[in-house]
Amino acid sequence: MKDAMYKASVLMEALPYIKEHFGKTVVIKYGGNAMVNEELKASIASDVVLMKYVGMNPVIVHGGGPAISAAMKEADIEVKFVNGLRITDQATMKIVKTVLAERINKELVGLVNSHGQLAQGVIGDEGLIRARKQVSDVDLGFVGEVSRVMPKHLIDIINGGLIPIIATVAVGEDGKTYNINADLAAGEIAAAIGADKIIFLTDVAGLYQDFNDKSSLISELSAVECRAMVEEKQVEEGMLPKLAGCLKALDEGVNRAHILDGTTKHALLLEVFTEQGIGTMIT
Repeated sequence: MKDAMYKASVLMEALPYIKEHFGKTVVIKYGGNAMVNEELKASIASDVVLMKYVGMNPVIVHGGGPAISAAMKEADIEVKFVNGLRITDQATMKIVKTVLAERINKELVGLVNSHGQLAQGVIGDEGLIRARKQVSDVDLGFVGEVSRVMPKHLIDIINGGLIPIIATVAVGEDGKTYNINADLAAGEIAAAIGADKIIFLTDVAGLYQDFNDKSSLISELSAVECRAMVEEKQVEEGMLPKLAGCLKALDEGVNRAHILDGTTKHALLLEVFTEQGIGTMIT
């Protein structure tokens, strides 16, 4: 009986958050080591399904960094990053497209659809994301930045009761395919579809005042404070695209951005449906 009462109390704690988020759209950027562990992948898929069944409209934007790097190493291609962005030559671009569109996207759709026909895969270069070549001090190759998101197809999927799962490659105005950083793409997509919030599942617990001091986790900060940390170079290189995605979304009207440790089981549910939450929230 005590166990049953405890479960009931947990459900009642979630009730105000279910009411608050009912009918709202949330973009979830999924990547990093949470995509490697099979148990975690299944857990995240079930979290997203629960969000859908309690009335939210989740949208998954996925990367595939570890899998892409592994495939590059198998092909004897050096893995190099600049400011958190992967240098992408023509051979690497072929690997990126294959891993994201043919492997990871289909796998994620399958995991969600193991709970019912709930998800639909979307490949960014099929009429969703337009890109231009990323300008940088170093030639990044076929790395693009989003020039335009055409959200009609996504909105139609959401209105049809399904969960879009998006692979972040894009077509350029020049007709070439570009590798788009999934963090940056998620921010652009959240802005384009008018999402209520955006959640980044990453490999760390959130944003720190001092990354080497794990007691300095920042629970909440404003977009102004976040931008100041970026400008003052107080964040790790790998966090830069995530914060850029957060700030883009917030600047365009998304209410909140969250950075969570995706390797924590049920991190999504803890953040969205509990009083305390976890990770870092940017408002």
